Amino acid sequence: VARTDLGTRLYADRARKWDAVVRTLAQLRGAGRPVLVGTRSVAASEELCALLAAQGLPHVLLNARQDREESDIIAAAGIAGRITVATNMAGRGTDIRPEPGVLARGGLHVVLTEFHESGRIDRQLFGRGGRQGDPGSYEAIVSLDDGIFRRYASAAAGALEARYAGTSSPLPAWAAMTLQGIAQRAAEAANSRDRRATM
Repeated sequence: VARTDLGTRLYADRARKWDAVVRTLAQLRGAGRPVLVGTRSVAASEELCALLAAQGLPHVLLNARQDREESDIIAAAGIAGRITVATNMAGRGTDIRPEPGVLARGGLHVVLTEFHESGRIDRQLFGRGGRQGDPGSYEAIVSLDDGIFRRYASAAAGALEARYAGTSSPLPAWAAMTLQGIAQRAAEAANSRDRRATM
């Protein structure tokens, strides 16, 4: 596996997160690399697309509204300089094959914009890049006011928000790792309780 983990950038609020995502996409597009951006909801995907359009960045949107063209859109996500914004579940089962020139530039880059309740879903998204030994990379760009943190780690997110309010740069790496761990463990425990109750 030649896939590179670029880590997690945690921002104080949603506006700073989206600003960082847009800047990252502009930089990667300029370098001729394709990018797949995963969002948790249709609303989030359309919010990001509006920001990209405002900056004049060409992109392709894939969410529940394009089900007929889904496989074609995701299959073309490996074209040099292409930005594909998709809900996390969209396009599953369709391989993304980067163009030959793309591999020399580092391959497909995957950006996660909000953690899922199950870390397995996050890993599936990250795994869309750098398949079958190809080069690729991935990172998470998230914020304290993401839904998973508000619902499952509200105390920790609130403490970090009070400490880093107004900070424009990413919060320390330990904060991102701690918050993700707390939220996903709590979410998976809650989902496990729900499954047992259903049984």
